[in-house]
Amino acid sequence: MASPGTENKKEAISSALGDTYQRLYELPDPKLPVKYPRTPGYRPAQADNPYNAWAWRCDIKGAPSGKLHGKTVAIKDNACVAGIPLMNGSRMLEGFVPDVDATVVSRILDAGGHIIGKAVCENLCDDGGSFTSVTGPVLNPHNNTRMANGSSSGSAALVAGGHVDMALGGDQGGSIRMPAAACGIVGLKPTYGLVPYTGIMPMEFTLDHTGPMASTVHDTALMLEVLAGLDGDLDPRQPRDLSVPESYSSKLTGEISHLKLGVLKEGFGYPNSEADVDELVRNSADRLGREAGAK
Repeated sequence: MASPGTENKKEAISSALGDTYQRLYELPDPKLPVKYPRTPGYRPAQADNPYNAWAWRCDIKGAPSGKLHGKTVAIKDNACVAGIPLMNGSRMLEGFVPDVDATVVSRILDAGGHIIGKAVCENLCDDGGSFTSVTGPVLNPHNNTRMANGSSSGSAALVAGGHVDMALGGDQGGSIRMPAAACGIVGLKPTYGLVPYTGIMPMEFTLDHTGPMASTVHDTALMLEVLAGLDGDLDPRQPRDLSVPESYSSKLTGEISHLKLGVLKEGFGYPNSEADVDELVRNSADRLGREAGAK
C-alpha cells in the first residue's frame, strides 16, 4: 500500500499535467482562411441523384478568372470543404462539419473552379468496389447494373455521367485509377508529395495521394497544374525541394515516338481473366507502337 506522501505526489503530478493539457486545449488552432462565400447546401433527393453519386450538393463559386474558370467540380467526400458535411462514406463521421477548406479545395476555387457538391466515397475510403458507402451503392453511369469501382466511386460516376467537368479523387491503392477505368474517364494518381494532402482524411502518410479526375487528358492535366505545388510546412509528405513544371497541359503534343512502354506479361491469361479484356489491352498497346511510334 502506497504511503500518504506518495499519493500526494501523484495527485500533484496529475494536477500539473491536467493544467498543461487544459492550456494546450485552449490554444487556438492555426487555420487557413475560408475565402469564398457558400451556403450549407443540402443532401439531394434520390430523384436528383441518379447514380447515388452525390453525397451533398452545394454552390461555391471561385475566382472570376483562372485556369478552371467555367469548370464545374465535385470534391471527394474525404476532403474538407468549410461549412459542408464530411462523412468519408461512414456513419462514424455523421454530423461532422469542417470549418476549413483543404488546400486543394482553396486552389480549385482560386483558379476559378465552381464546386457544386461532394462526391460519395466508399466507407472510410477502404474498398475498391462501389457498394460500401453508408449512403448506398454508387452505380456505373454506362450500365446501372454494374459497379463504378472505388473508393472515388462518386467522383468517377459524376464525371462519366456528365454532371461535372472534373472531380477530385483520392488514391492509396487504386482509388482514383480503378473507378476511372471502370467509368471510362481519365484519372491520375500523382507522384507522391506533388499534390498537398492538407485538410483531407488520411489513411497512411506514406500512401496518401489526391489527384484529378476528368473526361479528357487535357482537363486532367489542367487540373493537376492547379493542384500541384508546395503547401508551405503544412504537409510533411512533400519534399522541400519539390519542383513543379509550369504547365502540364502544354506538354500534350501527342508525340510519343521517344517513349518506351512496358506491358506486364503477368497481367494476362489468368483463369479468371476475361478474354475480350485481355485482347483489348493487347491491341491498345499494339496501336501505341504501330500507329503512334512508341517502342
